[in-house]
Formats: sequence, structure tokens, C-alpha cells
Amino acid sequence: MSYARLPGLPIVDAMTPAVLTLVGPVARDEVTGLCDDVRRLLDTTGARTVVCDVAGLGPPGLGAVDLLARLDLTARRAGGRIRLRDPTPALHALLDLVGLRFEVEGQPEQREPALGVEEAVEPGDPAV
Repeated sequence: MSYARLPGLPIVDAMTPAVLTLVGPVARDEVTGLCDDVRRLLDTTGARTVVCDVAGLGPPGLGAVDLLARLDLTARRAGGRIRLRDPTPALHALLDLVGLRFEVEGQPEQREPALGVEEAVEPGDPAV
């Protein structure tokens, strides 16, 4: 995997989240550098969430699970969290299988109804 570090601070506005694009497969010795990138993004942008674009991560496996778990742990230790962008259904299923839950862009948060969904009301139901 190769990624270029740009000199200086990243340009971020209030509407654009900090994004880390993951291109795989990621070698074990690259994980530390990516964890440092997550910590740096949280520190320099002031954001509390780093979006990890995992579309180019490649076929899901335990290496991807380990990477995402380490990135999440690093973000939580720095007072933030990560959110996944474009995970494949296979990666999502593998993360569920091992018990890791990540917020995914475009999905409603837990206990938050999806937009456009209304609760049905039967005639004669008492008012709440």
C-alpha cells in the first residue's frame, strides 16, 4: 500500500470530515503508520470522527479486521472514533461475525428512525 503524506496541515472546513483512504492489502508494518495518521487527523483538524474510506481495501480478511480494530482503538484513545465509508457487504458481515460494530456513512444511527419512515397509527389508538 502506498499513500503520500502532504506537507503542512490539511485544509478542512466545518462540513468536510477528516478522511483516511485505505488502499489494500495493508501490510502489517503499515498499520502503525496508519494509526499515527488517525491520531494526527484527530489532533490537527479538531474533528472527533475520522472517516475511513474502505472501498479500496480489497477482499475482507482478518488482516482488515485487525487494521480496523487498531484504528478504532487509536481513535478512542485520542478521544475520537472512526466511521466507515463504502464497506463491502462481505466486510460488513465479517465485522459483525467477530463482534466489531462501526458506524457506517449513510446508515441511520441506532435509535434514530430512517428518513421518510413513519410509524403506522391504527384508528382508535390512544394518544401518547
